[in-house]
Amino acid sequence: MKIVVVGGGASGMTAAITAAKKGAKVTVLEHRDRVGKKILSTGNGRCNFTNLHMSADCFRGASPEFITGVLSQFSEEDTLRFFEELGILAKEKNGCIYPYSEQASAVLDVLRFQMEQLGVAVRTEEQISNIFCKENFVVKTNHGSYDGDRLILACGGQAARSTGSDGSGYVLAKAFGHNVIRPVPALVQLCAKDLMFPGVAGVRCDGQVTLYVDGEPVASDRGELQLTEYGISGIPVFQVSRFAAKALALKRQVFASLNFLPDFSEQRLYYYFLQRAVNQSWKTMEQFLTGIFPKKLAVMLLKKVGLSVMTKAEACPASSWKGLADVVLDYRMPITDTKGFDSAQVCAGGVDTREVDEHTLESRLVKNLYFAGELLDVDGICGGYNLQWAWSSGYVSGFHAAEE
Repeated sequence: MKIVVVGGGASGMTAAITAAKKGAKVTVLEHRDRVGKKILSTGNGRCNFTNLHMSADCFRGASPEFITGVLSQFSEEDTLRFFEELGILAKEKNGCIYPYSEQASAVLDVLRFQMEQLGVAVRTEEQISNIFCKENFVVKTNHGSYDGDRLILACGGQAARSTGSDGSGYVLAKAFGHNVIRPVPALVQLCAKDLMFPGVAGVRCDGQVTLYVDGEPVASDRGELQLTEYGISGIPVFQVSRFAAKALALKRQVFASLNFLPDFSEQRLYYYFLQRAVNQSWKTMEQFLTGIFPKKLAVMLLKKVGLSVMTKAEACPASSWKGLADVVLDYRMPITDTKGFDSAQVCAGGVDTREVDEHTLESRLVKNLYFAGELLDVDGICGGYNLQWAWSSGYVSGFHAAEE
């Protein structure tokens, strides 16, 4: 059995290792000068390679049945065993799993070592020009041709293009007749139209972001928000960004609401401000908000409601406290764009999973053609879920492709 894997990323290497363990002769074709480059940037270079809290709810795009069908064959527990056998000592932080060394390069290295030990042929800088499918698959590249009884497309999407994800896999999938749901950036920063934001660039604070599309709330998340000159960032923003990107692509109206004190209700915050004003009436408004918000953020919130930083708390009428409470709990801004594919961690969109068998990841259109990884219309939230999808889908495609 000869198998050609197009793409030497996380899913492609897992597919190659799995197929080789089953006795297949495997060749990996990678268009960059090295395999697994995107792994090095995961988890801020520490590689959060899975999560103990795994479920289909942590993924978007495909149906829950499709995702469950893949994850059930290679779970987070299987991932831990897989990498333990490869030599990774793991450690856990709030459910997130990292190599004990906290070096993403270690994860890449053990995958490379295993492919070498299994005799997987790795060919880099291979630019694919065409793929023919008759009795078997023939892959034409700038260096020649490679043939295989089975073909696994694990080319990635087009997020973080500096690591090699250039969208070329979508072209190959379409050539085989597959529908590709329009990819958009996901797990990405959002650009907002707000003239006050340059003044708060660099501020980090706990808060909650809620995303609205055409006036309706569609997603929300809480954690550390990062305010930038172009808009908003941070993990909560990443978690809701796919919904913004999808809506913006359809020319729908998108805005975000930031809640800077999510533990307070509107009434509770209003009365908290009134009581605080009684106890600290002599303070200027800038001093009054010290200890609640970072200084830059406090200045921005005051400007938003038309209060001077030098106004004394005792001089503020009740309506001003009400206005301040409103803007603290619901600071709204139009979302105009994302930071794009180059800044995104993954894509939302890809090969339509209705055309792929959820048990084998074999194409329903072309026999002996398999898919893995981000090329499929599946994207996960932050926290190791996208790498788990890579390991799981790589294993499933490699396992079933190697079956006689």
